[in-house]
Amino acid sequence: MNTMAPTRPADLHVCRVRLTTGPAAAAEARGQVRTAIRAWGIPVDPDVAVLLTSELVTNAIGHEPGGTVVLAVTCSFGQLRVDVHDTSHTLPVVMEAPVDAEAGRGLKLVAALSATWGIYRTPAGKAVYFTLAFEPGLAGGDERGQTWGL
Repeated sequence: MNTMAPTRPADLHVCRVRLTTGPAAAAEARGQVRTAIRAWGIPVDPDVAVLLTSELVTNAIGHEPGGTVVLAVTCSFGQLRVDVHDTSHTLPVVMEAPVDAEAGRGLKLVAALSATWGIYRTPAGKAVYFTLAFEPGLAGGDERGQTWGL
């Protein structure tokens, strides 16, 4: 009799962190994402991940009526996913910004550099997310199976 052992599902890693809205929120979010990439050994470009995270957090704190946003970082099934939750019910829109504009290009950047991105409503407001697919050949950190944050 031939039997196959069940395949082990991909490791799931999760980090959820509440960020107080303010000037330090984007920097704290970048640090959390960089730490997760290193600790979980995720083969993605950390510079792209922190840039896109910074864009989402900056957008969220600019439109957040409350005092916190939630950063959720997950890794599973060959991809890194970053979600930023806030309590605003207004959905962001990709804009055509003039070349000399100081704002308005964040979501275009997210769309151009991520594997996927999107927006979904939550009971408290909304979340905006992006994913980055694993890149063969990129080395990550050594620590595995960790969860931290909220």
